[in-house]
This record gives sequence, C-alpha cells and structure tokens, in this order.
Amino acid sequence: MKRLFTFLAALVLGSFLMAQNFNGVIEFRYTNQNDTTLNTYSVKGKKVRLDQYNKKTKTVEGSFLFDLDGAEVKFLNPKRKIWGSQKSETPQVIRGQCVVSKGNGIKTIAGIKCNEYVVKNSAENTVITYWISDSKYDFFPALVKLWNRKDKQSVYFSQIKIVGQGAMPMLSEEKQLTDGKLLTRLEVIKISTVVPDASTFEIPAGYSKLDQ
Repeated sequence: MKRLFTFLAALVLGSFLMAQNFNGVIEFRYTNQNDTTLNTYSVKGKKVRLDQYNKKTKTVEGSFLFDLDGAEVKFLNPKRKIWGSQKSETPQVIRGQCVVSKGNGIKTIAGIKCNEYVVKNSAENTVITYWISDSKYDFFPALVKLWNRKDKQSVYFSQIKIVGQGAMPMLSEEKQLTDGKLLTRLEVIKISTVVPDASTFEIPAGYSKLDQ
C-alpha cells in the first residue's frame, strides 16, 4: 500500500509539473536574406525578456522587457545605457486571405515534439511552415499579441487557431510561394529550465529614461 501511494503521488506530481507553464531560457536563431542573429527569451511567470546578440562580439546589442500582465513593453539600449517604453505598432493589414492547414509532419526540435502547420497567402506570394509545440509555452501567444509586430512570421502565426494556449513555433520558414525561395527562418536551438533571477526583468542601474 505504501509503495502504491508513493507511485500515485509521483504520478500526480509529474502531471502537475508537465501542466505548469514554462519558466527558463530559450535560445534561438533568426535568419533573413542578409544575416543570422542569435536571440534568447528569458521567462519567469508573466515576465519575459528578449535579448538580441551581436554576431561577432556575442554581447547583447539590445533588449526588450515584456510585462504580460501589465501589457507593457520596454526597450533597453546597453551601448547608450538608456531605456524607454515601446509603443505598440499599428496592426498589419493582410492582403488577400491566409489559408491555414495542419500538416501530417512531426519533428522533434530542441527535444520538443512539434506538429506541422502551413499558412499560405497567394496575394502576398508567401507560405510559412511552422513546427509548433502546443503546450506549456503560454507566454508566447500573449507576447506576440502584445508586441504586435508587422513581420509575416508574427502576423501569419496569429492566423493559426490551435486548441491550447501554450503554442510556440520551434522552427518556422517563410518562403516565396511561387519559387520556394527562403526569406526568413527561425529555429530554437536550446531550451533551459533554469529559472531566471528577478533582476533579469528589471531596468539596470545607471540607465536613463529616453522620453519620446
């Protein structure tokens, strides 16, 4: 009986941990036709930090702090030691219609099982294939909505309606629909579950506010 109780307790605890939202650091590469950059998301609860690294020096070139509860975005400029509030962009107007389909493909990326989704838009001559994990990354859909960027990777992702709010692409490729030319690629390369310190999401000492 004692062994049975121990087994059931471990099973319940394991299920609870799997259901918890992600906290940790996600490292990913973003490639366009001109360059490849390294970036990281640091996540703790409803706080997210995005760091963008210099390709040569490996130092942080710029950062964004997201408060998902407060619906607030701030930017940090390490070189000038300034920070400011990031204004939300005007929503992108999509020409034509985005057609979303769920593919049959399954890939394991950075240790995470992902399902294939494809978004096509003939009017914009664009097709984006996403490989998506549909659990525990609740911060990501909320971040995309709050940041409201105009790039097609973000805009087309918002057209996918997935059961479960924790969906996050681990790999996505934007191509021209007519000739298959690769335009942009985003790939998660490493995931750590070490929870970032609270200071990660604060404005560093010595930074001055930039009034816009």
